[in-house]
Amino acid sequence: MPLASSRRIGIFGGAFDPIHVGHLILAEEAHFQLGLECVYFVPTGDPPHKQERTVTPVAHRLCMVELATATTDHFYVSRVDADRTGPHYTVDMMQLLQAQFGENATLYFLMGMDSLRDLPTWRNPQWLVDHCRLVAFSRPDVEVDWATLETTLPGLRARVILLGMPLVEISSTTLRARVRTGATVRHQTPESVDTYIRKHRLYVT
Repeated sequence: MPLASSRRIGIFGGAFDPIHVGHLILAEEAHFQLGLECVYFVPTGDPPHKQERTVTPVAHRLCMVELATATTDHFYVSRVDADRTGPHYTVDMMQLLQAQFGENATLYFLMGMDSLRDLPTWRNPQWLVDHCRLVAFSRPDVEVDWATLETTLPGLRARVILLGMPLVEISSTTLRARVRTGATVRHQTPESVDTYIRKHRLYVT
């Protein structure tokens, strides 16, 4: 696996509960548009922003991400969050990955426009601005107040790359709801993940 040798590395963190084709499309577009050597998917062990619901055990979510990315040679899975106690904050994860890959590697943190909008509420967001490139997937339904963000997080605008993306109306929340009602999620998540969900009876209750 390309660790220290990689120079432009995409980092895609999230609950991935479950991972779906929208996640894979976004990662592939970032890889292509930015010329990244690879993209690491980082399932969060204990997401601090999802305390309002029960998150599927990380072992299951890791398996699903590994299955979904297995056929793409520039996609990898990191256990940096899964193997440590939580709660897990993005800044801690990125600091650990920067130490792992080395200072000569530039980390590109992939995020949605809604996450960018809410970035000032994150833990130590200025570190992310100062040490990473932030890649935001543009969405027509999310507006960002750049002046306010720049006032709160100096230097932010120069560190953000906006990427146009295909509009894929699929969400993990919707997929979980569909499984609970007995509806199919076929083609909305890779076949291997669909099979895993049914085998382990995830999201049925």
